[in-house]
Amino acid sequence: MSYCEVCHALPATHVHSIYHDTEYGFPIDSDDELFGRLILEINQAGLSWLTILNKKENFRKAYKNFSIQKVARITDKGRARLLNDAGIIRN
Repeated sequence: MSYCEVCHALPATHVHSIYHDTEYGFPIDSDDELFGRLILEINQAGLSWLTILNKKENFRKAYKNFSIQKVARITDKGRARLLNDAGIIRN
């Protein structure tokens, strides 16, 4: 069964359905959004995509709306904040 088939069998309000219908396979024309997708993919390693999708807005907030410029300016204090943020994946 393909991802599309699985998503279409789920309720429209399910996080997988929303991701499928609004992001999956759509072109990305913003470097910041591509950066955000990379952050999510990197943190997914070994975890389910559902876990990542459920934490996506926490990641967006923690990583300054995925702004490359803002993330590049994160200080040691900011890194400590990220390491203590239970809303995102940390290691």
